[in-house]
Amino acid sequence: QVQLVESGGGLVQAGDSLRLSCAASGGTESTSVMGWFRQASGKEREFVAAVRWSDRITYYAASVKGRFAISRSNAKNTVYLQMSSLKPEDTAVYLCAAGRPNSPDIASALRYDYWGQGTQVTVSS
Repeated sequence: QVQLVESGGGLVQAGDSLRLSCAASGGTESTSVMGWFRQASGKEREFVAAVRWSDRITYYAASVKGRFAISRSNAKNTVYLQMSSLKPEDTAVYLCAAGRPNSPDIASALRYDYWGQGTQVTVSS
């Protein structure tokens, strides 16, 4: 069973940067994709970014493309989300997810099997 632990969230001002980390353990070989989702208060869970372990192919939501960058460390079984030029609308709980989604479903939360508890990112004006 895969376990995911996020860290790195916090309170920042618009324009600042943050790096989120997601440490995975417990049989990550059973997953092929690690992703980041976010859920703002009162809104549905939203896809942010994902990376395939095998070939490093990355995927980004249009709302964050050019501002966020996802990367991985095989040695540490850790995925990172580097966030820059943060906006108030980026405020949300950010959740790490792992699974084996097909490419067309890479942005679908229901295709991920394992989830972390989330880390809060708050961006003030």
